[in-house]
Amino acid sequence: MIYPLLRKFFFALDAETAHGVGMAGIDFAKTTGIACLLARPVAPDPVQVMGLDFRNPVGLAAGLDKNGEHVDALAAQGFGFIEVGTVTPRAQPGNPKPRLFRIPEKQAIINRMGFNNDGVEKLLSNIAGTRFAREGGVLGINIGKNFDTPIEKAADDYLLCLDRVYSAASYVAVNISSPNTKNLRELQRDDALDALLGSLKAAQARLADRHGRYVPLALKVAPDLEDAQIQAIAALLRQHRMDGVIATNTTLSRAGVEGLANAEQAGGLSGAPLLALSTAVTGKLAAALGGEVPIIGVGGIMNGEDAAAKIAAGASLVQFYTGFIYRGPELVAEAAAAIARQRMLHTPRRA
Repeated sequence: MIYPLLRKFFFALDAETAHGVGMAGIDFAKTTGIACLLARPVAPDPVQVMGLDFRNPVGLAAGLDKNGEHVDALAAQGFGFIEVGTVTPRAQPGNPKPRLFRIPEKQAIINRMGFNNDGVEKLLSNIAGTRFAREGGVLGINIGKNFDTPIEKAADDYLLCLDRVYSAASYVAVNISSPNTKNLRELQRDDALDALLGSLKAAQARLADRHGRYVPLALKVAPDLEDAQIQAIAALLRQHRMDGVIATNTTLSRAGVEGLANAEQAGGLSGAPLLALSTAVTGKLAAALGGEVPIIGVGGIMNGEDAAAKIAAGASLVQFYTGFIYRGPELVAEAAAAIARQRMLHTPRRA
């Protein structure tokens, strides 16, 4: 495949500039019918999770397509599902640039983007014309709060976004774990999380009645959690009958990148150094949830073996973003094949 050559070009550019150029390239590949030159075909491997039918268990994590501008082009790369966002009620510019940094020696990225997006109404306009969801693809929409909304009023932003995206989403991801919005992770604490989940589930019930359709809710959590916090979050997920949990977001830790260029930049670290930490959280959540709430495993997937490790730890689906930057579209088929092998090895044979 040609992506290794393209990556040299992209990595010669500023990281955020490269992102824009790369997404334009993905669109061009779809429009011209040459997407097959970037990605191998992905064999069908249907799986049902959260009551939804996924074409395969490999998804794109939120953050790459914040405004839902490239859904069909990304779907052409073989993803079983696409998650767009994070989107906030109002458009916001995010944090000052530069805010995206590569650490290529460790296949890592640090970002402090700060939920830059064009607002929920623009996202809805962008995805209205996409074929992917209309043709049965699973489209998740990741929601957050505006940076200037006080943390004690955060639920208002989440409820507004949920109300607006409900009819357009296959599922809604609730992002309370980005390290780049001040105090956001405080919402993971017991009382705050209890109140937020209660409000969201009540709204979900009202919206399901209004639209005649149940849209699952998944909570996205941080990797930087103590065991007691993981247990408390799992208990609340079960108590409120959440439909899914996404484990995990980026980390504030710099383990594995110490002393390297850009390692001291503020923001969340993603990529290969996150794998062990995020997969450990997945495993601990799986044990605490006892199969009651499905897990989407994300964080540090750079090859098929990493994807299979998420499934082995207890995830039902996987996502990646940084791996897509470093490995390109070939990672989709590689991850899907590795997961299929993992399931085959661990599926009891009939007598």
